[in-house]
Amino acid sequence: MKVKGIITIIRLPFLILALILGILGASVAWYESRRFGSPFNLGYAFLATFGLLLAHAAVNIFNEYFDCRSGLDYRTRRTQFSGGSGAIPQGLLTIQDALWLGIGCFLFLIPIGVFFILMKGWMLVPLLVLATLLIVLYTPVILKMGYPEWSPGLGLGILPVMGAYFVHTGLYTLTAFIASMPSFFLVHNLLLLNEFPDVEADITVKRRTLPIVFGKKRAAVVFSLFTLMVYLWIIGAVTLRYMPAFTLLALLTLPLAFQVIRGAFRYEEREVFLTVMMKNVQLVLLTQVLIAAGYILGGIFSR
Repeated sequence: MKVKGIITIIRLPFLILALILGILGASVAWYESRRFGSPFNLGYAFLATFGLLLAHAAVNIFNEYFDCRSGLDYRTRRTQFSGGSGAIPQGLLTIQDALWLGIGCFLFLIPIGVFFILMKGWMLVPLLVLATLLIVLYTPVILKMGYPEWSPGLGLGILPVMGAYFVHTGLYTLTAFIASMPSFFLVHNLLLLNEFPDVEADITVKRRTLPIVFGKKRAAVVFSLFTLMVYLWIIGAVTLRYMPAFTLLALLTLPLAFQVIRGAFRYEEREVFLTVMMKNVQLVLLTQVLIAAGYILGGIFSR
């Protein structure tokens, strides 16, 4: 098992998302600790974020494993953001290496999960079980259900933020859920846009993504609506005082969002669309960073 193959298959740059999600969940918990005196533990924040990084690496590895087993990654025209990492087709790892690497990530996650269950309670178990099911079932099952994009939105959006919050408070709260919803919309759209270039290859393995089921034009409309929902959600939540006013900093990404929305309808222009996909990644990451910054600033100025 080559080190280059391991780095390639876990798609290291993609793990930035998990890092940001961990920071966002911790920021919400820290903000509430400043305002209401609820628990916050910096060590728990670091450990939970490390767990999220492992979990996201496992997602990437198992996706690659199943896609190579089906033969999809040998037929897909890869881009920087779609079509797999290429680690197995390029011979950097075998399919068996990928399987054992994914299992290894899970084995490392177990003691982290057990620790937080013992520290914060058994209510963490349902979240961990659901997250595990989403990781394992995403490629072989969920991608063939007709609307799979909800799964990454939940598993790489809502659940990480809620989990990163829970490890401090031992609670699932409405405010934490509200804070996690922009991540749902953004990660949903991250996967949705990246599916456009893979439509022809995905059809050969009976996947049923939105660009296949709805067609690319209608899928671009769905993408646009979900992108706008990010900002409407934040504005509504701030207005109702469920999120601190500083989270309106996320509105700074609106010009980039409009660029991406316009570009989503240029799916037939491959080179242009690759640029749009890159901008969408920037939008997803930067918006969540600004939301987290909003919670941190809200905590700083809460007293």
